[in-house]
Amino acid sequence: KVVGGKVKKPGKRGRKPAKIDLKAKLERSRQSARECRARKKLRYQYLEELVSSRERAICALREELEMYKQWCMAMDQGKIPSEIKALLTGEEQSKSQQNSSRHTKAGKTDANSNSCEYREWDGL
Repeated sequence: KVVGGKVKKPGKRGRKPAKIDLKAKLERSRQSARECRARKKLRYQYLEELVSSRERAICALREELEMYKQWCMAMDQGKIPSEIKALLTGEEQSKSQQNSSRHTKAGKTDANSNSCEYREWDGL
């Protein structure tokens, strides 16, 4: 074909690849593969740690749920578990301490007066 006075050969279009040193190209490819494997290994380690931490959290929550079930069964039978008694007496003591501290402040407002009474359970 003749286009604009130049002879064009049929075949591939675009830039012709420059002659690259094959050894350098092969070494770059190997280095890239090593880096890829290292990234993959780190990613798998991270995911395994994440899974194990979630499994530990699930076990802890199951134990807590079982404890609450036992408490409920005991209360259904008319018994009050000692843990609940301790929580209630601890709350009563803290309430009495707060009331006594409020009386000594003589009119000052307590910043924690609107906070949740079950402080021990806030992390649940």
